[in-house]
This record gives sequence, structure tokens and C-alpha cells, in this order.
Amino acid sequence: MNMQSTKVVSLSAFVVGAFLLLITSIPAPASAAVWSRPFEISGWIPYWRAATGTADVVPHLSQLTEINPFVYTLKSDGTLLDNGQLDQEPWVTLRAQAKAQHVRFVPTIMTSNSDLLHTLLSYQKSRVALEDRIATLAKENGFDGIDIDFEGKRAEDKNYFSTFLKGLYMRMGPKWVMCSIESRTPNDSRYYGTDIPPDASIYANDFAAINKYCDRVRIMAYDQQGVDQQLAQQAASSSLLYAPVADPVWVEKVIRLTAKSIKKSKIVIGVPTYGYEYKVTAYANNDFMYDILWTFNQRYATDLAAMYGVTPDRNAAGERFFTYTPRDGVSTTSPAQPLGQNSAQLAASAASLYATTYNSHMTFNLVDWPDAVSIAQKVQLARDLGVRGVAVFKFDGGEDQGMWEVLK
Repeated sequence: MNMQSTKVVSLSAFVVGAFLLLITSIPAPASAAVWSRPFEISGWIPYWRAATGTADVVPHLSQLTEINPFVYTLKSDGTLLDNGQLDQEPWVTLRAQAKAQHVRFVPTIMTSNSDLLHTLLSYQKSRVALEDRIATLAKENGFDGIDIDFEGKRAEDKNYFSTFLKGLYMRMGPKWVMCSIESRTPNDSRYYGTDIPPDASIYANDFAAINKYCDRVRIMAYDQQGVDQQLAQQAASSSLLYAPVADPVWVEKVIRLTAKSIKKSKIVIGVPTYGYEYKVTAYANNDFMYDILWTFNQRYATDLAAMYGVTPDRNAAGERFFTYTPRDGVSTTSPAQPLGQNSAQLAASAASLYATTYNSHMTFNLVDWPDAVSIAQKVQLARDLGVRGVAVFKFDGGEDQGMWEVLK
């Protein structure tokens, strides 16, 4: 070996040693900071059901990768309001047990105030202050990260929101930046049967930026109702009631569209555990109009079905449903004559026939909700699509408890 070769070898050894020293001193990226799994299951615990939510989750923590206390909201001055008092019970015990079982503890910051978001994000001073405030919150409290759930943003604020995420991501260091994002229905399904508007593809969320600055992207694939006009019209042509919380067919469309811009390894499918009750007006020729009355947990639906002597069905979207006509004096001690299986669709058909025959209309109530079976469909869909996992909204003790077996 000549002198030149010896210098090269020595220099190479020095470079390798220096490189190893360098990489061991660099802070780990957010995705390596705390625990992760190939298929992840997470979920939100709402502050208004803290006691029942935590009691529901604690026995099943080993099944979860992350929990999200749904507690923080933005105040009008850009400061954060802790609605759930995370420094008190039952959160303290939940957090300690989550840490012991290697479950990420990532609180959510939520707002749906479009005007407030515009004010905070469109001005550099208030935007940077918000980034600093959130990063400080996560670090001083030792959270594993923060979940950003800013809904109802204006399209004009898209770039401001992206800049906010970039700044927050830089400030968070090894802590996770989770992003909960509204679903995006393909335009050919959303505007099926009509001309697609010129501004249909103008969005408030820049998926490319979200993919870059969010460690996980939870797609809120629920509250579907009639947003997919292709599926809604297909159901109407078959005289079917159709107002699902989340049809797996629609969810698949949403996720396949999202995956064109966001890595599947980051995508998490939001899974609902709550239902909707509608006042439905049947017009001639199987034309149904759906007006949302309220949301509910499963116990409400099963108790209501018992009051009216109705056997809930499973609809085309895989969810449970039934119909009834509200009347005074109904109680669990004096149920109506049971209508039996398929009662929901039979009642809808009868109402539509009446409307057609008499050129009039008829109203009834529709109750629709997901159970363990429909949740299992979403879990399987997530596996089939190869995305990161599912996030349940919400864990509050009121969901179908068969869900936990599904989430294993």
C-alpha cells in the first residue's frame, strides 16, 4: 500500500467516524420519537364525556397506538382553552397508563371558526405566535405531539395554513404533528348528473403540503349524507333510503383520491361511532328529502327501536337503520306492534306510494348509525387499501362495545 492509499483509508475512517457521531447527535424525526406500529389504531376522547370515555378506553389501551384527548379549542385571541383540564383526573391516570403501555398521548386542538382561522393564519405575527404557543404547550406538558383539527377554512387561506403547518413542524422537533382533515369526494361522484363547477377543485387544504408537514393525516371520512351524488342517485333509482354516516364505497373513493397526494403510510381513516336521526319527507316517485335532526350514540337508537317495537335492519351502506313515525305517549311499557325485519324500507316504500298516489307527501323519521359490523368493514378497508390505520371518533362509552373485539 502506498502513502496515497494510506491517506485515503485514514480519511475514509475519519469521515465514517464523524458521520456516525453526527447522526447520533441529530434529534430523531417525529416519526421515530415515540411508539409506532405497522397498522395503527387511534381515537378521540371528547372532554364532555371524559369520565365514561376514559373508563371505556383504559381496559383496551393495549389495542391502541394513540389516544387523542379532544380538549383544546382556539379562543378569539388565538390562545388555547383547555376544556378538559388535562392536568386533572381522569386524564392523569389515563396518560400514565398510556405511557406505561407505549400508547402515544396526543391532544387535539380544534376550531371550526372560519373567520378566526383567517385572522390568525393570514397575518404573520399571529400565525407565528400560534405556532410558538402550540409547540410550547406540547413541550412543557410532555405530550407526544399535537393533533391539528382546523375545520371550515376558506380556500383563500390554503397557503396560510400550509405555512402554519411548516412553521409548527419545525418548532415541534421530535414530537408528532398530526393533522385531522376533511374528506374530499371525487368531483365526478360529488357532481354526478350535473356539470362540474369551474371552482370545484379549489380547496382549503393543500394535500402536498399536508403530506410534507404532517406525520399522520387522519381523513374524517364520515358525515357523508348526500355528498356523493352518484351513490345517492343509485340508491334512489332502486327506491332505497340512503343517508349514511359513512358508506365504505364512498370511503374508498375518498381514500384513493387522497392517496394520489398523500403517502399511504401517513393516511389514517376516520371511523365514526355515532349516528344521525333525520326527518324524511317522501314525495312522489321515490323522491326523499333528508333533514338532520341530531346525532346520537347507539343506546338511543336501540331504546327508541324498543319503544316502537321495530327491529333495526342493516342498510346498503352496512349501517344499522330503522324508520318510525313519532307519536305522543309512546313508552317502553306500551310498545307498538312489531313491524319486523325490513321495516325501514317497507315504511319508506309505503310513504312513497302514498305520495305518488295522492300527489302529496308524507314524513317519517329515519335513524341510522354504525355498529361493530360497520366498523369492522372500515378496518378491513384500511388494510385492503394499505393505509396506516384507523382513527375512531369517538371513544365515549356510548359506542357499540363489540367494536373492541373488532379492533383487536
